Amino acid sequence: MITGIHFLLSYMCNSECDHCFVFSSPRAKGTFTPSQLEAVFNEIDKIRSVNTVYFEGGEPFLFYLLMLKGIKLARDRSLSVGIVTNAYWATSEEMAELYLEPLANLGIDNLSLSDDDFHAEGTDALIYNASAAARKLDIPTDTICIEKPTAISQEVNKREKGEPIIGGGVRFRGRAVDNLLENLPRRPWTEFTECPFEDLANPKRLHVDAYGNVHLCQGLLMGNMWQTPLSRLIYNYGGESHPIAGPIIRGGLVELVKKYNFEPKEGYVDACHLCYMCRRALLEKFPLYLGPKCVYGFEKD
Repeated sequence: MITGIHFLLSYMCNSECDHCFVFSSPRAKGTFTPSQLEAVFNEIDKIRSVNTVYFEGGEPFLFYLLMLKGIKLARDRSLSVGIVTNAYWATSEEMAELYLEPLANLGIDNLSLSDDDFHAEGTDALIYNASAAARKLDIPTDTICIEKPTAISQEVNKREKGEPIIGGGVRFRGRAVDNLLENLPRRPWTEFTECPFEDLANPKRLHVDAYGNVHLCQGLLMGNMWQTPLSRLIYNYGGESHPIAGPIIRGGLVELVKKYNFEPKEGYVDACHLCYMCRRALLEKFPLYLGPKCVYGFEKD
């Protein structure tokens, strides 16, 4: 049952972080229009289980007025609202309060601040300013802190089932696959018999972007909401029959590899790494279910 809709308000971001799931950058395109936002909320009205929306990116504060419109549309429906931001705008407490006061007046339920070394120098000061202003305005705030990946254990063959071998919290999809794999231990592809992160059979939240893509996981699509209304996509979704999610549900990444004769290499850092590489290879074959291309590192979609 879908309870959350997360708007990828834009793929554009002022940063270009090595761990970014969706290859966000200052050059990225794909931003909602006001009428597109309204169209999605009209569909949310038909999905009675949805109680929460988030505005993410990219960096949603780059399109501040558009984000305010989205928040108002959500609050008019009594939906809980969250935002994920890198707080680039919080250059002082005074400036942070200027940005946050309209959000407090509308009533947001969570401000998640990206606070880690992947972001630009000076992030600590930005997070401090944003947190201080949020406290003053009674906006609930938390931080998302992902560390650079490190090997917890090199003894891959002695690994106990379920014990992580990579620390830091990075999931190896998007730009992380291109930039962060060096010197990390690999595991045989035959070990990845499930998706450890997403319940693809019964998803609880979806990401939507301005191209119309409805993401089960970044780059893995339920379908396109500009072609088929969002409410209908959700009500008609059957994970087992999905050409990509189906094999993963039945037998994990091993099943996906076998179904499409993907030729795996010697090893993969985690399940996301294998899944992402397999999906990238299938991108042209399944354009309705894999995309947009920018999420796979192709700047022109």
